[in-house]
Amino acid sequence: GTVLFKVMKQLGLHEGCIEQIDRLFRTRLGPDADVDDALRLRLDDWELSDGVQKEVLRRWPLLTTETLGELADLPEYKSQFLRLFGFGLDGVDYAKDVDPRVVPG
Repeated sequence: GTVLFKVMKQLGLHEGCIEQIDRLFRTRLGPDADVDDALRLRLDDWELSDGVQKEVLRRWPLLTTETLGELADLPEYKSQFLRLFGFGLDGVDYAKDVDPRVVPG
């Protein structure tokens, strides 16, 4: 996860969810769509490219608590994951009690 995330960013290949959906519609749909052996549209080609995989494999045995910040990007990975599900927003006190019966107006 976070090692691949950082490698993809460093190689200029990182896509967020919206960017990947955009690439799906721009390059993968239509009568000449490139599909795999099971007739699936695949959007993991960048992640599975030789250069990306070799770099992830090079970093993996070097990964420790001390090297995590250098070899991976856990804070940004976590931030994007939380935002994907509507969390991690500035100005929201997630520890605050809320009344689920009140609709904010």
